[in-house]
Amino acid sequence: MAGRIRAEDIVAVKERSSIVDVVRDHVTLRPAGVGAMKGLCPFHDEKTPSFTVRESAGSFHCFGCGEGGDVVAFIQKVDHLSFVEAVERLAGRLGMELRREEGGGPGREEGIGRRTRLIEAHRIAQEFYAGRLLDGQPESRLARDFLRERSFDRAAAERFGVGYSPRGGEELARLLRQKGFTEDEMTAAGLVGRGSRGLYDRFRGRLMWPIRDTSGDTIGFGARRLFPDDRIEAKYLNTTETAIYKKSTVLYGIDLAKKAISSQRRAVVVEGYTDVMAAQLSGVEGAVATCGTAFGVDHIKLLRRLMRDEPGLEPARIIFTFDGDAAGQKAAMKAFEEDQRWAAQSYVAVAADGMDPCDLRLRKGPEAVAHLVEDAVPMFEFAVRTRLARHDLSTAEGRVQAMRAAAPVINEIKDPGLRPEYLRTVAGWIGVEVDQLAAEAKRAGASARHTPRETRQERGPEPDSVEPDAAELAAALPRPDLRDPVVFAERQLLQVLLQYPSQVTAGGLDAISAASFTAPAHSVVFDAIRAVEPVAGMTLAGWVDAAAANAPLSAQPLVTELSVAPLPIELDSSTGLPEQRYVDALLARIREVDLRRQVADAMSLMRRLSADPHADPSQIREVSLSLDALQRRLAGLREGMA
Repeated sequence: MAGRIRAEDIVAVKERSSIVDVVRDHVTLRPAGVGAMKGLCPFHDEKTPSFTVRESAGSFHCFGCGEGGDVVAFIQKVDHLSFVEAVERLAGRLGMELRREEGGGPGREEGIGRRTRLIEAHRIAQEFYAGRLLDGQPESRLARDFLRERSFDRAAAERFGVGYSPRGGEELARLLRQKGFTEDEMTAAGLVGRGSRGLYDRFRGRLMWPIRDTSGDTIGFGARRLFPDDRIEAKYLNTTETAIYKKSTVLYGIDLAKKAISSQRRAVVVEGYTDVMAAQLSGVEGAVATCGTAFGVDHIKLLRRLMRDEPGLEPARIIFTFDGDAAGQKAAMKAFEEDQRWAAQSYVAVAADGMDPCDLRLRKGPEAVAHLVEDAVPMFEFAVRTRLARHDLSTAEGRVQAMRAAAPVINEIKDPGLRPEYLRTVAGWIGVEVDQLAAEAKRAGASARHTPRETRQERGPEPDSVEPDAAELAAALPRPDLRDPVVFAERQLLQVLLQYPSQVTAGGLDAISAASFTAPAHSVVFDAIRAVEPVAGMTLAGWVDAAAANAPLSAQPLVTELSVAPLPIELDSSTGLPEQRYVDALLARIREVDLRRQVADAMSLMRRLSADPHADPSQIREVSLSLDALQRRLAGLREGMA
């Protein structure tokens, strides 16, 4: 049996391997003094680079965590290899054949490490799958049609190493056995399974994408269902986790994207394999995707090292593309939760019609994909607008709820110096004064300081707003708060309408509506009264009964209560009715509050339009004229009340 690698070959591997080039496969380096390069350490999470490499010495050292050594030690540590595997990996980079003691040559020898064998098995599998895709056989036609329908030609398939796994179920297992792999090696690689009838291929009748690490080694596969009778219903399958494949640390396309990510200091995270292909073929060379898992902390660490995401430099850019549906919004908000881990500026790109990069390239061309990425909006803006979309900003209640939803997001801004500007911006989107939003943000900040971050992240998304019917509204809301002078005035007016309907003229009633009432229960009762159709000879009791019948079941007790409750005034001794000036004052009070609310809504809309650079000028003029008319009506009403 062959023995150890010859000592002189190990020395030659170290001397001929550029430690700077090797490290650059994992870390973006920049000059740090004479003969030194520096970057973010791949062995621990850090904000400021303390990982130093010296080419002349052939060594590295991290002044943060203390890791250090030569080029072989680096490969051992970063890829979790044995010494022998690391030397073999470096020799492979150099195209150098290693010699062994006792006259051994290359091949399957005891000295070859397990990881190296698993990598070799994946290399053979990738070449096998790629060959079966392009061999012109009828069985693989469906796979070729899938690519062709998405405008991926032969050159694209070869560039990304796309292949096809035959349906037979044993062909790859036979090939690997012929190449000298044991059953344990094949199953440990995740390429072959072991059943009651022996070995079988894990991937059968599927379109195959090789998943590679930063050095370009294939370490796993993503497989898409093609045939309707596939016994495995899942559309996509990924390699199960193995000694070389950990899905939480891998990004599809990173081998092709790392150079662009490093040079442009920009990474684009898309959602699928075909999206990576479409984006990179459209000129977005820094596109990558996760492999069957959510974008997480380990992915962030990988991209940070490549982008040199560190304080003191011009901020790098991380751009997420998501579908425009609810799932896409949820994914974007999850990414926003991790935003504090970046020094980079995070952005979100969502096509107006919800298309992903693959569909966008197919329907509108590669330029549309490039424009999608270039037009990405800041993650902060996307997060805030997503929350604001759940609220009706045309109402005072909706704006208050919107402020409460936006305030925690504002408090997540990394740079405190940016908060005043964002406060002004978001106040414009909502249509409120900056001071109002600042006060809400301050309250949210105080609350967050007393709530652990983990607890805040465990809370689910805000429920979508559902418009309740009148019965649910009356049942769900508390009784009107009579300590509020406006609500108390509303109650008195409803008492007059029920007890002395003749005292309110038709014109007076037409000047108000259910929306004029601030207490929702009062709005429900007013609607019920307005729905009464008077008939000849109707008594007051008949009037009240008709109003109660028009009201939701839960509001009927309030109608009864208002029909008998005494008014807080002295009635006219001669007529037994409330004085007309009292009734007119109640109507004027309700109209004044309603007009003030309409003015506030119009001013809020003006603020939102003024904050929108794409707002229609004609709409701004229309709102301005409407606001002016409302203000004149309010001034006239106040003069009449004076």
